[in-house]
Amino acid sequence: MTTIKLHNTKSRSKEAFAPIDPQNVRMYVCGPTVYDRAHLGNARPVVVFDVLFRLLRHVYGADHVTYARNFTDVDDKINARAAESGREIGEITAETTQWFLDDMGALGALEPTHMPRATQYIPQMVAMIADLIDRGHAYAAEGHVLFAVDSWREGYGQLSGRSVDDMIAGARVEVAPYKKNPMDFVLWKPSDAEQPGWESPWGRGRPGWHIECSAMSHDLLGESFDIHGGGNDLMFPHHENEIAQSCCANPKGEFARYWLHNEMLQVEGKKMSKSLGNFFTVRDLLDKGVPGEVVRFVFLQTHYRKPMDWTEKKAAEAEATLRKWRALTAGIEPTASAAAAVVDALADDLNTAGVIAEMHKLAAAGDAAGLRAAGQLLGLLSEDMGAWAKGPVVDLSAHEAQLFAARQAAMETKDFAEVDRLKAAYTEAGLEVRMSKTGVELVPGTGFDAAKLEALA
Repeated sequence: MTTIKLHNTKSRSKEAFAPIDPQNVRMYVCGPTVYDRAHLGNARPVVVFDVLFRLLRHVYGADHVTYARNFTDVDDKINARAAESGREIGEITAETTQWFLDDMGALGALEPTHMPRATQYIPQMVAMIADLIDRGHAYAAEGHVLFAVDSWREGYGQLSGRSVDDMIAGARVEVAPYKKNPMDFVLWKPSDAEQPGWESPWGRGRPGWHIECSAMSHDLLGESFDIHGGGNDLMFPHHENEIAQSCCANPKGEFARYWLHNEMLQVEGKKMSKSLGNFFTVRDLLDKGVPGEVVRFVFLQTHYRKPMDWTEKKAAEAEATLRKWRALTAGIEPTASAAAAVVDALADDLNTAGVIAEMHKLAAAGDAAGLRAAGQLLGLLSEDMGAWAKGPVVDLSAHEAQLFAARQAAMETKDFAEVDRLKAAYTEAGLEVRMSKTGVELVPGTGFDAAKLEALA
């Protein structure tokens, strides 16, 4: 059996993966808060852990992997959206949840085994909070319930590598008067008449964010499971707090054995933000005509533990590569299993860039069946993802020869007017022009327009 190696955030090292039960490999990933469209950065962990889900299914069998990813459908951002729009909270969360599923489906993400909504697990959260109070790890104060970090100093901070004393010293948040310790965090908070709420031993209220994942993962996966994942922005405080409350509520369990965190996303070398004008959603890209498969391919070119930079150039190159691979594999059945080199690369801490390098080798060798099998392990080159690439394949060789000849003539006459005219026309048609000493390459981009190209003939 293939040995999977994963970088465990908790141990800060790459470890051989050994599941608790090979017949039921269990993974939990923190999902979205559903109040709006998913932006491009939200999609990265979805794709990363979808690839891990596919690898686990490949190694252990599809029937032996359980993957849970939650929806946070009770949150102050959702409350604010309801207040400003005048719409019901349930209407907003139902709509945005479906948006998320549709957009991630367009990127080729398989639906997890379980997709729990926080509002469906309020009784389990209340029970866990009550148990934490009984065990001396939480306390009620002014309608709130807070986790007492001092009650678990020996374990708190191990994931993020921080000590409680250092965290207190560096805290710059306003400390609520009912907190015993500045680092204590909310498990339950009161709701007013305008806010969603549920009855509890501490009055009508709603859960804090962190308790949601602990209650849902415990209910679906047990007190010990294999993998917990999410973006590295969740490492502290969210995942640190999950560990604390889960281990204290279930002291005989391990909670999660392996912790995986993906790095963040940039756009054209800069942090994505509305103020910079480089903030966009997955749906924005899809509506612009960028195929979901292209978005996925761009993501997979960068290792999940490295920052990923989305650029228009990468998208154009990804589309050109996928077009060539789809043309090569059209009508070809994949091999029964991806090549050993492909599986080994992916099993080495999800080295997706290494898999893509192997796919280039398979394409160069004309191994269409092997290429398609490798692609499908990554969630690429499947039938249901390929509608965007169907249609006539445009032969650009004549245009490349024409531009090359024009450039050769211009080198003699020093008159580059015709070269500039052709380059401008090809760019207008949505082609990227690549020129070198040895030749010219025209690469279709996301805005490629074959009709404009035909007009140049």
